[in-house]
Amino acid sequence: MKIVSFNINGVKARLPALLDWLREAAPDVVMLQEIKSVDEAFPREPIEDLGYNVETHGQKGFNGVAILSKRPLEDVARGLPGDPEDEQARWIEATVSGDAGALRLCGLYLPNGNPAPGPKYDYKLAWMERLHARCAELVSAEEAAVIGGDYNVIPQAEDVHDPTAWAEDALYLYETRAAFRRLLSLGLTDAFRVFEPGPGHYTFWDYQAGAWPRNKGIRIDHLMLTPQAADRLTACGIDRGPRGGEKPSDHTPIWAEVEV
Repeated sequence: MKIVSFNINGVKARLPALLDWLREAAPDVVMLQEIKSVDEAFPREPIEDLGYNVETHGQKGFNGVAILSKRPLEDVARGLPGDPEDEQARWIEATVSGDAGALRLCGLYLPNGNPAPGPKYDYKLAWMERLHARCAELVSAEEAAVIGGDYNVIPQAEDVHDPTAWAEDALYLYETRAAFRRLLSLGLTDAFRVFEPGPGHYTFWDYQAGAWPRNKGIRIDHLMLTPQAADRLTACGIDRGPRGGEKPSDHTPIWAEVEV
């Protein structure tokens, strides 16, 4: 099963490009972020016409996550546990089943956190603590799970074109990277780094200052796997194609092949 994470940066604005990519890449599952649409306005029909089941957790003009799947989506849950007053649409879960067993899909759009320090950064770190707690539950229950999305975290120096330029950014501050390492310490696997340990591989390029043609990017979109899912991992890569298309998102898809 080919599982993809893709920050679409506005599903309505990118719909033609998204549909073309879905036809060409034919992923089995897509976890979208920044759909920027309420559930009722999400363009379900053209996506369903391509054979996908659609589940969304939307928010008007901001945030929003969705899961598209060629297989039925079961036990759908919306919202990251741990703060009932958090109304931001940043988390969705569902299960798909196959011959190799069930796989829990967790799609996330982690807060940016800038400017830091400040309340937005406090929210980011608190959200990461809640994420840690949910991932700990998945690991403790020995569930096969893929926790994928825009983490807004640059894990290490090799994940950014110029570490010094991002030294004071919320995506690269020590506290952010430490919180990400705590996820790894639970036993999660960063799928991309299983296959590509070197520098120069990015999933986001800013629209400004010629970042894309100069490959001045950062790797902030990640597919993290619990041990039971990592045992089924067979491949992982970054699809740079959509970033070079017409009116692209500033992110590009990251994919993994997992036996299901």
